[in-house]
Amino acid sequence: MSTNQPTKVITGKCRLSYSHVWDAVSIDGNSDPKFGACIIIPKNDKVTIKKVNAAIQAAIMEGIKSKWKGKKPVNLKLPLRDGDEERPDDEAFAGCYFLNANSKTRPGIIDLAKHEIMDTSEVYSGCFCRFSINFYPFSTSGNNGVAAGLNNIQKVADGTPLGGRSRAEDDFDDDYEGDEDFGDLE
Repeated sequence: MSTNQPTKVITGKCRLSYSHVWDAVSIDGNSDPKFGACIIIPKNDKVTIKKVNAAIQAAIMEGIKSKWKGKKPVNLKLPLRDGDEERPDDEAFAGCYFLNANSKTRPGIIDLAKHEIMDTSEVYSGCFCRFSINFYPFSTSGNNGVAAGLNNIQKVADGTPLGGRSRAEDDFDDDYEGDEDFGDLE
């Protein structure tokens, strides 16, 4: 799929982490609530990484024209980060890059058949998705950089939930017969 916007990317199969896609949250309690996701991109997904880097460069060029007075700032903050370097103790980030994408509006969330997902338990930290994201330049309070806006999500596969929580259907086996005798509990 190609887009006409040089700053827009549709990712390959990535992992969702720090999922705030159903309800907006304020990170520090003082800022406006936003929907957000940490998108974990495998380093071997060369196509997605190439598209992300090209979109970041397009956002930098846009920033030079519109935000940064004709030149690239020295300490530019960029959204794509190396999981092996920044999260060495978290196995979910091993061999991956990651970026955070946010939006003031809730992203559209669909399944592989392009049907809207309404069940909030279906999309969670740890599942695998494709993401529609848009990169844009910012200049706020002396900070300059490129950020990622979260547009839409397509769930493509289940995964092990991140954060230590298990799914209910994984906790209970199918052979329960209810033969325990609890005596007279009434």
